[in-house]
Amino acid sequence: MSSLFSAPERQRYRRHLQLAEIGEAGQLRLRQARVLVVGAGGLGCPILQYLAAAGVGTLGLADADRVELTNLPRQILYGPADVGRLKVEAAASALRHLNELNTYVLHPERVSPANVRALVAAYDVVVDGSDNFPTRYLLNDACVSLGRPLVSGAIYKFEGQVSVFNYQDGPTYRCLFPEPPGAAEAPDCNTTGVLNVLPGLIGTVQATEAVKVILGLGDVLSGRLWVLDTLTFQSRTLRFKRDAVQSAINLDTANAADYFDVSCAPITPASLTAEELRQQLASAAPPLLLDVRGPLEFQRRHLPGALLLPLPELAARATEVPRTRPVVVYCQSGVRSARAAELLRSEFGYDNVLSLSGGLEEYAE
Repeated sequence: MSSLFSAPERQRYRRHLQLAEIGEAGQLRLRQARVLVVGAGGLGCPILQYLAAAGVGTLGLADADRVELTNLPRQILYGPADVGRLKVEAAASALRHLNELNTYVLHPERVSPANVRALVAAYDVVVDGSDNFPTRYLLNDACVSLGRPLVSGAIYKFEGQVSVFNYQDGPTYRCLFPEPPGAAEAPDCNTTGVLNVLPGLIGTVQATEAVKVILGLGDVLSGRLWVLDTLTFQSRTLRFKRDAVQSAINLDTANAADYFDVSCAPITPASLTAEELRQQLASAAPPLLLDVRGPLEFQRRHLPGALLLPLPELAARATEVPRTRPVVVYCQSGVRSARAAELLRSEFGYDNVLSLSGGLEEYAE
């Protein structure tokens, strides 16, 4: 067995090799493991660092974003010189300095219904370091379809949580959270702050669970949700069971609307002002008005002739939006309409959609 590792490897991994629970057989399993880490941000950085340092032989990095200055306080793989670089490229450079013995596979793309099956199929374990609900549901359903365990983590302000789903016939993400939150319930990742050390704490726990899954070691957080509050530094563990109906949902049976992000979609610059809308409404070919607020908001007040299509329903009902005439999307302040317009363009290929800047508030003024 000792011939499986070179002298430098045995020195590098000595502390693992000295653990009877890991030893050479366990370290070999780590070297042979293939782990996909989705998200190279706050959670992804510590996950990647510890898995790379542990000797996980193949690490897949999936992220389409580039490093921004605001990332640096909590995404500790990067420095000022990395600003503007693709995160997967900057992360891989840092990881190669940390452990050059591993293989790093870069996926500079957003995980989507179009690519998730191929991505997940290429790995043994998936670790979710994403920051939005659609990706979490998409990864869960893909892991159910392909029989892969999913190590999941999430953070919000000062709190974080970790669980392991679809592990040895255990509960799935949908057993704990059957349906995505509505647009009004989901936190906006573009405006919500987070304590800079929190992703490090939660991501390290995710890395721990991933190593345990690979090694079949200890009591994995399956059927349990570990929650940490850093303000009090109290933690609690919530237990939940496998649900026969929810655990059967996969890529082929899920509601496709669950996979479209309405909480963190980028705010689009493709908009028009209230005065420009007034001019268009007075023209011979006025645009269709699309109201993406809720039904009660619509009842209280809406623009004449507007079609109500609430933002949470937009992905499922996108075909109701015409492609042959101009469409102006509006809401109360312009935030939801900007997301709706971006969703229609990026996910469904609409090129005839604008958002009303400032929403009804500006229009009324």
